[in-house]
Amino acid sequence: MTASHGSPWRPQPPSPSISAPRTVFLVNPASENGATGRRWPEIANRAAAAGLSGDALLSERPGQLAELAQRAAEDGAQLLVAVGGDGTVNEVVNGIAGRTGVDLAIVPRGTGRDFVRTYGIPRKLDDALRTARDGPIREIDLGLARFRSWQGEAAEAYFANIASAGMSGAIAKRANETSKVLGGKASYFWSTFAVFTRWRTSEISVRVGAETRRARMHDVVVANGRYFGGGMMICPSAEPDDGVFDVLLIGNLTKRDLLLTLPKTYRGRHLPHPKAELLRGSSVEIETAEPLPVELDGEQPGTTPVQFELVPRALRLRVPACDLDH
Repeated sequence: MTASHGSPWRPQPPSPSISAPRTVFLVNPASENGATGRRWPEIANRAAAAGLSGDALLSERPGQLAELAQRAAEDGAQLLVAVGGDGTVNEVVNGIAGRTGVDLAIVPRGTGRDFVRTYGIPRKLDDALRTARDGPIREIDLGLARFRSWQGEAAEAYFANIASAGMSGAIAKRANETSKVLGGKASYFWSTFAVFTRWRTSEISVRVGAETRRARMHDVVVANGRYFGGGMMICPSAEPDDGVFDVLLIGNLTKRDLLLTLPKTYRGRHLPHPKAELLRGSSVEIETAEPLPVELDGEQPGTTPVQFELVPRALRLRVPACDLDH
């Protein structure tokens, strides 16, 4: 298995403990169109057979996993195993962000599975369970977003993978509201075209560190990881532990631009592009004349104006024990 490209990182051992770490499974039974809930007894049995057992907390409503993760960590859990998709990871991260002494492992069960792609976390259940059990630790950055809630109030939340402001928030919303029976890639692909046909660009002001840009844009992508939208490698050079975001400004695209460029995003071959610009920085501010949807790890918690702040090495993630390409 090949892990992420870029500068080398030094794996760390799992959190030390006198006995086996106390493990808690945080399960989203609604993920993968409800298949996770139906298969949970089998998944739990295979986890136990792999030497990974512990308490299981199943969510009953959206947002609950953040509360369950926080409670588990406060009760002394040392390893949290998130069983679900990108939304599940986002909720768990918001429950434990910045907390020391807690490792996060992931058993991917969603349709998009964008977060795990950057790290090469296996899709196969038994391989993912082995990584969760004894994979080395990679300390990764998180992003903290401050935005306006849909009720118009000031709000904030963390993201682990990719955030955005603009069209991609509407695309993610449409994909989440439609059936993903064909898989995340197909859902996001068709949602992209459906939203693009009626989307109008907005005048967007973006400040990344000391750099400022103002123009009509479709989207501003703030990347900690590399993938979103069901497998699009939107920011191929993003490193989740380098202390900066990769910020992609997507200008006024035509339908022809989209048709030619979208297929290339799945291979990370779309950059450079004459209507896109890549900036890097640890802080991003976005202002718009009219509120635009903000997207965090595929969720849509509110609108612009929004500020993003990088929080360095704020999450301990178990990853596959394999060499990086340099």
